[in-house]
Amino acid sequence: YIGGDVMRTAESMYNNCLENGTGSGFSKRSGLRHFTIIEEVLDNNEEVYMTFIGLKDYLSVSDHKNNYAYAITNKRIIIGQSKLMGLGKDIQTISMDRISDISLSKGMVMGVVTIDTLGEVFNVGLDKHSAESIFNEAHRIIFEYIKNDSPNIKNQNDDPIEKIRQFKSLMDEGIISEAEFESKKKELLDI
Repeated sequence: YIGGDVMRTAESMYNNCLENGTGSGFSKRSGLRHFTIIEEVLDNNEEVYMTFIGLKDYLSVSDHKNNYAYAITNKRIIIGQSKLMGLGKDIQTISMDRISDISLSKGMVMGVVTIDTLGEVFNVGLDKHSAESIFNEAHRIIFEYIKNDSPNIKNQNDDPIEKIRQFKSLMDEGIISEAEFESKKKELLDI
């Protein structure tokens, strides 16, 4: 979490999932295996804000790519899975500036968090309570990324019109107020 404890190890990332209820239906052994993949690719100055485990490319209860570990950092979203019996690994990263939207849909039991990027859409299936928690926290983190625009998490797209569109989307979703949107809009347009 932003300003929280540093998560650098597979164990700390796994424990974060348990403490925050962000994933279910996986064993400690498989969770640690998946988070080890993420631990291996972290940069020295990369901070992990949030972790979760969910069914990747979820279409239905019987149509998905099994559990993957996910970490949202100050630079990107990292997705990792260690294959059974040590027969390889699957790793993917999404730069923060490529994320265009995150959405949530919930059914009676399952929820789906959809991460929409400039080139791909990821559906993550989880129990509906975990999905809602992940959606809310991921939105908060993405908003902090846009709002702070700090050197550590600088948005690569400096087009003020595009940034205004991003803030408008955040306002439309109720993440920021109209006053916050108008203030940022004036700042970006140098009014």
